[in-house]
Amino acid sequence: MAKKYFDIIVIGAGHAGVEASYACAKMGFSVGLVTMDLNAIGRMSCNPAIGGTAKGHLVREIDALGGVMGILADKTGIQFKMLNRSKGPAVWSPRCQSDKDLYSLEAAKLIRKTDGITLVQDMVQELVVQEVKWRGGEVVKNQMRNGEESNVKSWSGEVVNEKSVNGISEEELLSGYKYKIKGIKTSLGYEIECKSVIITSGTFLNAIMHTGQSQTAGGRLGEKSATGLSECLLGMGFETGRLKTGTPPRLDINTIDFSKTEVQPGDDDPKPFSYRTDKKNFPEKKQIDCFITYTNEATHDILRTGFEESPMFTGRIKGIGPRYCPSIEDKISRFSEKPRHHIFLEPETLNGETIYMNGFSTSLPVDVQQKAARTIPGLENVKLVKQGYAVEYDFFPTHQTKLTLETKIVEGLYLAGQINGTSGYEEAAAQGFIAGVNAALKLKDKEPFILKRSEGYIGVLIDDLINKCPEEPYRMFTSSAEYRLILRQDNADLRLMQKGYELGLIDKEMIDKLDEKKELINEALVYLNSNTLVPSQANEFLKSINSSEISQGEFIANLVKRNDVKTKELFSIDAFKENKLIQEVLSNEEVLEQIDIDIKYSGYIKRQHEIVDTFNKNEDLTIPDDFKYEKLKSISAEAMEKLKKVRPRSIGQAMRISGVRPSDISALMIYMRG
Repeated sequence: MAKKYFDIIVIGAGHAGVEASYACAKMGFSVGLVTMDLNAIGRMSCNPAIGGTAKGHLVREIDALGGVMGILADKTGIQFKMLNRSKGPAVWSPRCQSDKDLYSLEAAKLIRKTDGITLVQDMVQELVVQEVKWRGGEVVKNQMRNGEESNVKSWSGEVVNEKSVNGISEEELLSGYKYKIKGIKTSLGYEIECKSVIITSGTFLNAIMHTGQSQTAGGRLGEKSATGLSECLLGMGFETGRLKTGTPPRLDINTIDFSKTEVQPGDDDPKPFSYRTDKKNFPEKKQIDCFITYTNEATHDILRTGFEESPMFTGRIKGIGPRYCPSIEDKISRFSEKPRHHIFLEPETLNGETIYMNGFSTSLPVDVQQKAARTIPGLENVKLVKQGYAVEYDFFPTHQTKLTLETKIVEGLYLAGQINGTSGYEEAAAQGFIAGVNAALKLKDKEPFILKRSEGYIGVLIDDLINKCPEEPYRMFTSSAEYRLILRQDNADLRLMQKGYELGLIDKEMIDKLDEKKELINEALVYLNSNTLVPSQANEFLKSINSSEISQGEFIANLVKRNDVKTKELFSIDAFKENKLIQEVLSNEEVLEQIDIDIKYSGYIKRQHEIVDTFNKNEDLTIPDDFKYEKLKSISAEAMEKLKKVRPRSIGQAMRISGVRPSDISALMIYMRG
């Protein structure tokens, strides 16, 4: 370990760690990426897939801002599919089945070739910090009567007139932090200095794996648990909790009869995640099929025989598991009236021999797992390559972090990913990106980067984490985004790419392409809303699709709005053969899709923008960081507790804190106006 200093240290090289370290390095800082296993960078420890309902939105947003998950997914995907096509565009969600081995290799390759990132194989056991607040109590600021100088006074009343105390500036003393990051200590005895630390430790903090009555220390099969760091944070005053996640068995592909299952192919015309992927050569790998089968009553009966040894039902697992991704034993216990449950059989690699048994997450004894699996159609002779297991690990409730993902107790310390109580690669990557960007911006002495709920799913994710402080693993859903009609996966570039450019993470070439796309969309929308088709131009087409014919000139946009009119087919009629603008739109599938959605849903979109305007007014009503909620005499005790704990940045954020009532918000606004 030759290097003893980095600007920023990232602990953990999973999906959050990859995004955090990449963003920090691209923004000009030296990064030490510390991992216990150099072969586990970007490892897909559970489901070999990226995206899915709402999660695909997160990946598209990360990509539009300059992150890398979408690029890695496109390079390593072996099946691409747009989910929810039968529903409205607000919930269309891209998903890809990935070659999990190749994904990790590509992630490692990207990290190794990124200037500014140094990989360190070690385990961080301790944070080195400098105490900022005075021992014994709060530090307050007293303004002198002449207004020319301010003093720093400890809770005991001792006044210090100097502009700094023990090398810490007055501004730092008044910041509210207890400590300031100075570096890390590792298990090999190294001490490395830095200005910021981002912890992206996943499921490894004091992790225990459970299979039946067997317990093993570790955060992933064959990988050891991370110790020391939780105890260090607890010693600084952080609160911690325990959560649980699980993974299903892996099956030997050669022992499965796929003829008894339902084939699930990819899309005929797959779309990439990344705006930077060359669409001409996409996908790089051939697409493979996935398969569906089902459990039955025989499966459930066998699974129940293992309940007496299940760590979930015997109380050995104390952590709370994900409600929306329960184990198979939890499913048949909670939903005993259901005769069957879906089982998705998903290849883990393009050329490999293992199948991921999605929907069968379990911590039951191995023999029970095997017997139950063999009752499922197609799996009568199946062999388990790896058993399913549950992992219990430490997390840190998010009332202790800010919207920037910096902690409130330690300046320069950021938490991202499952350490914040989330589940899923995509949620972790989004947090890693935000933490990395904000760590870099703070070192540049620039304003933090915070996405509002009205600007992106990433904004919804972090806002929910901070204000709702989930007590179970948080998973992103489209229903969580109240403005989902304008936060679609297809317009992530239009919403966020300019922000990525301003952060220095998106190239000028991409912005130039985006500007051309915007110009073409706007020009086409103006044309379609101001020009008409006459009966002789439109009726033959309308008759062919059994749509009502027109008797006089009709605005083209009104024809596009019809449910039975497909915009691409309308634009292909003879009336547009010589129209250069329409032909240009037809040649650009992304532009055509935007125009189609903008026109067909124009009324709903306009209404949602009006609601967002009201939302933004509340977001602009900022609350001072040092606001004394104790002065509010007419709010409930619960509201007082929650407001002091979360310390919202705005009235809008305060309104979204669970336990804070409208009457509490009214009292707060009245006091602030006074």
